[in-house]
Formats: sequence, structure tokens, C-alpha cells
Amino acid sequence: MSTKTQPRASRTNDLVDAAGRLHSAAIHLLRAVRSRDRSSGIGPAQLSALSVLVFAGDRSLRELADAEQVRPPTMSRIVRGLERAGLARRRKSADKRRINLTATPKGVKLLSQAQKRRIHMLAAALSSFTARDVQRIRRVAELTERAIRGL
Repeated sequence: MSTKTQPRASRTNDLVDAAGRLHSAAIHLLRAVRSRDRSSGIGPAQLSALSVLVFAGDRSLRELADAEQVRPPTMSRIVRGLERAGLARRRKSADKRRINLTATPKGVKLLSQAQKRRIHMLAAALSSFTARDVQRIRRVAELTERAIRGL
């Protein structure tokens, strides 16, 4: 192998290794904090759909299904559960031609509480870290957000 290709191959290997470790860490982190979601009183699919409505705003059923990577019939069942629980409602759009789904104040509150539980769980896990390590985690989070924007 020539010296010109060695650095490129090494960088590629480093990138693949970093991506693999980040992917694995993200999955394990999500699984760990998801355990706190049980106290929300709704299932993970409903909580996830509700988060789209709260953070991304009103969506049509199809848009919500696309965001959650499920088929519209599946999303219809999820939305019915959210509606029954008073966490989301349907309303006509401004032009009256389509129906949008929106989070209710109760839904916003429930999601906010779920998010706080997750964040406090993570903060507790970080409590034994040094201030320097916490700064490093902040930097990794910033870089992760930047990488996500590039996807």
C-alpha cells in the first residue's frame, strides 16, 4: 500500500469506527432513558408521535406517519390513543382542506414531564464525572448535533 493511500484508508477506518461507536452509544442511551417513559402512562409509539407534534408542530396523519416511519393505518391507531387520552386532537388547517393533528396542552405537559425525567436520569448518571468530562460531553453533544444536520 502506498503512503498516499495509507492516510486516506486510516481516516476512513477512523470515521467508520467513530460512527459505529456513536451509533451503538446512541442506541444504548435511548434504551436506558426509555425506561423512564413507562411512568408517562402511554406507550413508546404514542410518546414518540406526541414528541413530533410538540417539537415539530402540527402535522397531517401522513406527515406524522412519515416522521415516525410507520404506515398511515398504524399511525391512525396511535393517534386514536392520543386523542382518547386527551393528548392530541384533530383540527382543520387554515385553508380548511386538510386535517392537522396538534398536541393539546395536556399533551405538551405530559411530554415535558417525560423529557425532564429522562434529562434528570442522565444528569444523575453524569454526576460522578469531573467538570472537564462534563464539558467534553457537551462538546460531543454539539458535534453530534452537527453531524445529524449533515444527514
